[in-house]
Amino acid sequence: MGEFVRLEVADGIGTIRLDRPKMNAINLQVQTEIKAAAEEAGERSDIAAVIVYGGERVFAAGADIKEMREMSYTDMAGAVDTLHAYVSTLARLPKPTVAAVTGYALGGGCELAMACDFRFVGASAQMGQPEILLGVIPGMGGTQRLARLVGPTKAKELCFTGRFVKADEALAIGLADRVVPDDQVYAAAVEFCRQFVGGPAVALRATKEAIDRGIETDLESGLALERTLFAAMFATKDRAIGMESFVANGPGKAVFEGR
Repeated sequence: MGEFVRLEVADGIGTIRLDRPKMNAINLQVQTEIKAAAEEAGERSDIAAVIVYGGERVFAAGADIKEMREMSYTDMAGAVDTLHAYVSTLARLPKPTVAAVTGYALGGGCELAMACDFRFVGASAQMGQPEILLGVIPGMGGTQRLARLVGPTKAKELCFTGRFVKADEALAIGLADRVVPDDQVYAAAVEFCRQFVGGPAVALRATKEAIDRGIETDLESGLALERTLFAAMFATKDRAIGMESFVANGPGKAVFEGR
């Protein structure tokens, strides 16, 4: 457990909780702690799905500019891999992930949310990549993940202007997946994640890998990856359990072991 980030586990669901008052500014220490929490969540067999949550007031208002403004080019050239590493570790976490977004998710906070599989957003939340207003560009995957979520033209508009996107627009353009009342964001994420507890963990991991890796390549390469992962499922206990249960009892009644 870090000073500003902790991994909480309850009923098979892990929560990576950001708690750096007052706006969850993401400094180098927070980045390191998020990476450690994501690595632990990925390794633990008692966690089926992961929620990233900044609390009731704010998800994360961005990078710690007070820390960043003192950095030279040489400093940043040495630190940029760390900037990417914590977001990439979360994106590669081999389990379903949900960003539960309240308040602001800006800059690094928006990039953190986009590294999750899903984004559940409070009705008054605001998201965006305002780095251009500081004379820089998004540096933790914002130009790449935003373009993949909302398309290159909309991503350019948001990154060129740095404007904030409210919840209803975020949903309309594909930046958010669900909008709920502010006080129900975390509960909605928990309820969604419950369906993965006791599920076929190996198949879920393979599905995520097939989609995430396949979308970055050509169709034939993606199909080849899918064939390999599909065949690999026949070496798992869950495949036998699932098919035997289907034949005996119909769909949706299997009790999986996660192996």
